[in-house]
This record gives sequence, structure tokens and C-alpha cells, in this order.
Amino acid sequence: MSKTPNPSSTGPSGNADDGKPAGEEATVKVPSKDSKKRDDKKYEHLSEEDLALKQQLELYVERIQDADPGLQKVALESMRQEIRTATISMTVPKPLKFLRPHYGTLKGFYEKMPDSDLKTLLADILSVLALTMSAEGERESLKYRVLGSQGDIGSWGYEYVRNLAGEIGQEYARLESEQERPLYDLMKPVQQIVSFNLKHNAEPDAVDLLIEVEDLDLLLEHVDSSNCKRTCSYLTSFAKYLPWPDDILVLDYAYTIYMKFEEYPLALVSALALDNMEFIKKVFTSCDDNLQKRQLCYILARHGQTFDLDEKMCASDEDREALQEIVNNVKLSEGYLALARDIEVMEPKIPDDIYKRHLLDGRASGEQSVNSARQNLAATFVNAFVNAGFGQDKLMTVPSEATSGGSSTSWLFKNKEHGKASAAASLGMILLWDVDSGLAQLDKYLHSTDTYVIAGALLGVGIVHCGIKNDLEPALALLSDYVRKDDPSIRIGAIMGLGLSYAGARNEEISSILIHILEDNKVPLDVIAFTAISLGLVYVGSCHHEIAQEIIYALTDRSEAELGEPLARLLPLALGLLYLGKQDDVDSIADLSKTFHKKIRKHCNMILLSCAYAGTGNVLKVQHFLGQCGQHLVKGESFQGPAVLGIAMVAVSEELGIEMTIRSLEHLLQYGDQNIRRAVPLALGLLCISNPKVNVMDTLSRLSRDSDIEVAMAAIISLGLISAGTNNARIAGMLRNLSNYHYREANLLFCVRIAQGLVHLGKGLITLSPYHSERFLLSPTALAGLIIMLHMCLDMKSIILGKYHYVLYFLTLAMQPRMLLTVDENLKPLSVPVRVGQAVDVIGQAGRPKTITGFQTHLTPVLLGAGERAELATEKYIPVSPILEGFVILKENPEYRDDN
Repeated sequence: MSKTPNPSSTGPSGNADDGKPAGEEATVKVPSKDSKKRDDKKYEHLSEEDLALKQQLELYVERIQDADPGLQKVALESMRQEIRTATISMTVPKPLKFLRPHYGTLKGFYEKMPDSDLKTLLADILSVLALTMSAEGERESLKYRVLGSQGDIGSWGYEYVRNLAGEIGQEYARLESEQERPLYDLMKPVQQIVSFNLKHNAEPDAVDLLIEVEDLDLLLEHVDSSNCKRTCSYLTSFAKYLPWPDDILVLDYAYTIYMKFEEYPLALVSALALDNMEFIKKVFTSCDDNLQKRQLCYILARHGQTFDLDEKMCASDEDREALQEIVNNVKLSEGYLALARDIEVMEPKIPDDIYKRHLLDGRASGEQSVNSARQNLAATFVNAFVNAGFGQDKLMTVPSEATSGGSSTSWLFKNKEHGKASAAASLGMILLWDVDSGLAQLDKYLHSTDTYVIAGALLGVGIVHCGIKNDLEPALALLSDYVRKDDPSIRIGAIMGLGLSYAGARNEEISSILIHILEDNKVPLDVIAFTAISLGLVYVGSCHHEIAQEIIYALTDRSEAELGEPLARLLPLALGLLYLGKQDDVDSIADLSKTFHKKIRKHCNMILLSCAYAGTGNVLKVQHFLGQCGQHLVKGESFQGPAVLGIAMVAVSEELGIEMTIRSLEHLLQYGDQNIRRAVPLALGLLCISNPKVNVMDTLSRLSRDSDIEVAMAAIISLGLISAGTNNARIAGMLRNLSNYHYREANLLFCVRIAQGLVHLGKGLITLSPYHSERFLLSPTALAGLIIMLHMCLDMKSIILGKYHYVLYFLTLAMQPRMLLTVDENLKPLSVPVRVGQAVDVIGQAGRPKTITGFQTHLTPVLLGAGERAELATEKYIPVSPILEGFVILKENPEYRDDN
């Protein structure tokens, strides 16, 4: 074949209009020598091979414009082959580089071609050339793809597929904005791209495209067992960045895919994130493996989900009873104590072991030897927090050889009035999760003649049952009789006990008992407030309309003087708990709150919005709360405290939001009014709960010596919260120094002691973080307990430093062992090697990257810190759940062969 084109077969010289082309040719020929020199200079560095390729491609361009269809076809197929080979194997495809000057020529010729297979073939080539040559915003690659043969999309290389996906997204956005009818032929390339991406480990690209074109249904058709986990992990991880209801929709698809491929533990986690009881039931009815069902029950128990199994979920009565026992969490105490024994921390600790006074200067030593009621009360809380769940201590539990009038009673009466209630309740904390021992030891206090001791014992009964369900319902049987007593302290103890023991249970029997109290006009405000809070806890996140109405009636019945009381703020908070995390469902109640008394109107609105959007990461709500913080208060208003806490409650869902919020709170500290500054430390405490970040630690340390006592107290309590259950040595040292610094201030010293107790919560085995399952699931009851406690800290002098210090026990709702305990198929503890390290975000990364870094290998049971993850270090066993937290069942690997 001659490389010189035949002038009789191609080119403009054969046209009837000879004059114009000839004239054009003449004008081009004037600078032709200079032009040729430049071209020669441009390509003089090319190798002989590249020069030959360039000339070959130019020849193909001329032959494509030939009148002979046979020549055209050979040229088109040859060019297609050259481009395909290059796009797959080269980083910068040379054919695309050499064809750049001819793109316009080929486009012009395409428009003149009659419809045929050759035109379709040229469209395919133009679609690929447009990848680098089309003008920005023209979307010519997509245009020619739709006009072309639409063959195997992957044959042109990954970069082409990626570019095409971007153009489809732009085109779809244009159609949406201009409200044009969608082009249905767009969906064919979409299907091809999704199929290609899922086969080539590019699941995030496939999901992103389907989100753009609003057709996630296609995902269900193309996902297979090899890529379902990667696809769903991407879906669930970016759901938190989507607005409502898109986030619900995405989680719904993740659940459907997990169910399709029988990934039941992960399907259950998605169902819990959706808070969809029907989905939870469907997981149990679909799962046939009894071992997997047991693991599902452990996940439900960790989440605090009340769930009753029926015959459809498990036919065998014996198996169903065993599964229900796991859901009821009755083995939690046993597992927790097994962990404590394994790391040898069973020895009871006394408050002085925590205070470490011998490390301090001498100036406070004289004062610290004095036995004041306030110091004894602080020691009671420290003792309760440190020995939580261990079943023994040196202040409250009676040794077996001692008589009933032993040491515990003498410590109890070293406290005054309401202090005795907290001391008696602390026994419940020490016996936490151990219902049988707890009830046996608290029983003697129920027969006391002192009303405060009885009140504390009733509260202790509630604390012991916190997070544990029992089919016999001993808590309800015990506490319901005392709810109707005349003494307000006993009533509050019983009511708060019911709230703690049945948090999230949605028990109608309890609601009927408590609603009856709300309807009684003669009941004092404090009893009404705690009744409302208990109702809010029992029906947390339920959007229960009838209970909401009762709380609103109770709120509107209060006099103006009562609305000014600190405890009156518990009523709007109880209302907020009913709508916890329910987003737009709160709108009707939020509108109704605008009709409340002006003293509490804005305060109530802030609480309702902050609770409804808690854990959602909704940026618009964060901006709304920041806007409220920018206003200057009228005297008597108190809505800015809840607004600051609202910022933290909304942003706590993901790490990026937390970092940004910490920076915003720094600005509020600098420029905000005094009441805002008092709430900022508490917001920081919630953002980093049981996760002591250095920058937050430094900020709180600075604020703990603030000239405003309220700010200092909030900062000290928050130091305890961010390091709760971590035994953090740096914060423990800070608090020791603060006890020396504030030794003359009884209130500040009390806060320091509480914080010291929190740092060593459960001797470092317990966390207060409401998140679990690799920080994906948010436990509503745990968050509710933290929210109540933090709102009470907004007026610390009246509540925690007053006679209602027992609200600190609401933290029990968030307390969970931060452990990994592996068990065998018979649910007996099984010690296996695991690697524990800092979790690495591998969502959307190619290949199989390591999920942890900086790991150490331990034998289970092990402790898991904030941001840590565990993975099995042996192939002998396979975990039933991919999430290694809490109780995890291991089954033997049938393919394992021991080298020895």
C-alpha cells in the first residue's frame, strides 16, 4: 500500500467547487515552510518507532475519509486496535497524542457520513479521542459513546470508563436542573460502567455513579458475594455524610445486600442503625444457623435493644430460652469479671488509692484529714465509680464474716441526708450487672427506718438492673410499690430506678404508673421532673405521642416561679429524649414549643432540636446552634447552654465533624458570653468522651483554673469525662494538682474528686462512649444518660452540688466494658491470640490493606481503647462476626492444618 495518498480518490480536489478549496490551499501554502519546520522541531525527538506510528495514524485518518467503504473499514479497525492496545498498556497513550490535531477533521467527517456500521465504529473511536480532546463541558465522550456500538466498555481502559462516569453525572445534573426528561439511553452505559467497576474492585466509583443518577437498584443486580462487603462498607461509611432521608435509603440498600448474601451479623448492625424492628426480626427469621443467632443476640445485647424472640425466629423452646438469655445480657457481669481476673485487677480500691495524697505538697494535708460530709460524699462516688461492677469494695460491701451491722452501715451514716441516698445507691453501682447479688445486698437497706437510705436502695436496684433484662421483672415488682409513697425522696429513688432499669424497654406497664404521677397536680416539681425523665428514658427515640402530650401538659401546668427552677429544665429534656435521633419527626412538637411560656420557650426548642438531630452530623443544625450562640441574652433566658451542647450532640457522629466542632468551640470560648463559656467545656467532654485528645485536654486544663468558678467546675468534670475509664496518667496528674490548687474551695474540690473517680472508672475497664461496632452504631440509651448528666451540669451549684447529686448515676446508662471476649461454640471463654492496634480507615482503598497499625499481640480477653480495633492472629478459628468487640463467638476453621 502506497504511503502517498491518491489525489483522484480523496481530498477536496475532486469537488465541483474547485475555486474555493484551491484558494484556501494557496493561503495555507504561504507559511508552509515555517509550519513544517516547527512540526519537524516538535517531533524531532521522536524515536523511529514513534515516528512510524504517527505516520501510520495519519494515514488511517486519510483512509477513513476515503470513498471506498472497504478502505474505511480497514482503517477504522486498525485505528481502533492501535488505540485499544495503547489505552490499556500505556500511562500516556501515544495514539491519542498523535491524533490530537486530527480530532476536528474526524468529527467533521463523522457528521457527513451516512448511517452505517462504519459510522458507529467511528463514533466509538471519537468517544475515546474526546477523553483528551473535547472542549470542557461539551461531554463529547458520552455523546459519541451513546451514538456508537456500546460494546465492551472496559476494552478502552479504566481512565476512559472513569471519564465517562464523570460526564454521565454532569449530564444527569444538567437534566435535573433544567427539568428535562431524562435520556433513557444514558442507562445502558451506566449499567456497563457499574458492571465493569464492580468486577475491577472499584466499588466506590460504581456507588458514586449510581448515587449521581439516583438508581441504586442497579447495585442489587451487579453485586456478588466477592464484593458485597466492600460495597456495603462504602455505602454505610458515607451514609453519615448524606442528608435525611438519603442516609436512610443508602443504609436500606446496604441491609438488602447483606441479607441477599447471608451476611447476617452485618445485616443486623445495619438494621439497628436504621432502628427498624421489622428488619431486625427478618434477620432472625432468615438465619438458620444457631451459632450465628447467638452472635446476633450478643450484638443486640451490646446495643441495649429490648427484643423478644418468638417461635418463628427459633422453633426450639430450649434454644429460644438460651438465645433470650443472651439478649437479656445476664452474662455481662460474668464476662466482665473474667476480664478483670485475667488482667489481675480484682483487688478492691479505696478513694485514697485514687487521690494519691502522698504525691502532693504538704499544704493541703491538714485539710484532707478532716472528715467532712462533702468529702465523704465525694469518696462515695469515687468508690462507686472505681469499683463499678466488681461486686466488692472496702466501704460499702459487707465481708462474709462480718455481721449486718458491719462497716458498710458505718460508712453509710458518715453521709448526711441526701448523701445517704447516694451512698446506698453506690452499692448498686459496685454490684452493677449482677442482679442476684445486688438485690440480696440491697434488701437490708429497704427495711431501714431512714427514708434517704430507702430512696438510695431503690435507686441502687435500678442501677443493678441497668442494661440487664429479666423475664421475672424483679425491678418492676420492687419499685412500683414505692412510687406511690408520700415521701418525695423515696418516690424519686423508685422513679429514677425504674427509668434506669427499663431504659429503652418501651414498657407500657411502667408508662401507666408514671403517667399517673404526671397527671397529679399536687406532686412537687422535683418528683414531676424525675418522672418525666424516666418516661423519656423508657421510651427513648420512640416518638410516643401520648407520652409527649402528658409531658407538655405537665410543663404548661407549672407556674412561672417553678419554670425558673433548675429542675424544670428536665421536662423539655424528657420531651427531647422521646425524639432522640428522629430528625424531622420532631417538627410538630418543636412548633408547639413556640407556644410555651416565654421563660422556657427557646430553651425547650434548643433541647428538642439538639436531641432530634443528635448523632446525625447535620451541618445546617450546627450552623443554627452557632447562630443562637451569637445572640445576646435577655435577662432570665438560658437557651444558649443547650445550644452549645446541641452543637456537640449533632457533630459527635464522625471524626471530621468532631475536629471542626472543636475549632468552632475554641472561637466560642474567645468571643462568647459567660453562659456560653460555661457550656463549652461540657460540649468538649461529650465530643471526646472516653477519648482523651491532647488538644482538648490542654484546653480543659487551662479552663480548670478559670476565674469563673462555673467554667472551672465544668472543665474539671469534662476532664473526667474525656478520660473516663482510661486510667490516663496525664489527666490523673492534672487532677491531683488541681486538688492541691483548689483545696480551699469545697465545691471545686468535690468536682475534682468526681473527675478522679471517672478517670479510673471500673479500674480502667469501662468506657462511657455511646458508640460501638467500630464506631458505627450509636446506643440511644447510652447517649440519653450522657445528655441528662451534661444538662444537669449546666447548673451545677443547684443540682450536683445541691441535693440532687445522685443524677451522676445516670452515667450508668453509658457504662460498658471496653473488652473483647472470645467464646467457643458452647459459649465458654476461649483464649486466642489477637492483634490490637489503632484502627485504619480502609474504606474505598484498593486491594486488601491492613485495617490496623502499630499493633500488639495479646491473648483474649483484651481491652480495646478508643479508636482501636482487634483482629485474630490465628487461622485456627473463624469469628462468627466480622466486628471483634464485646462477646465474639469463634468456630473452628475446617481448613486449618497445624504445622506441628
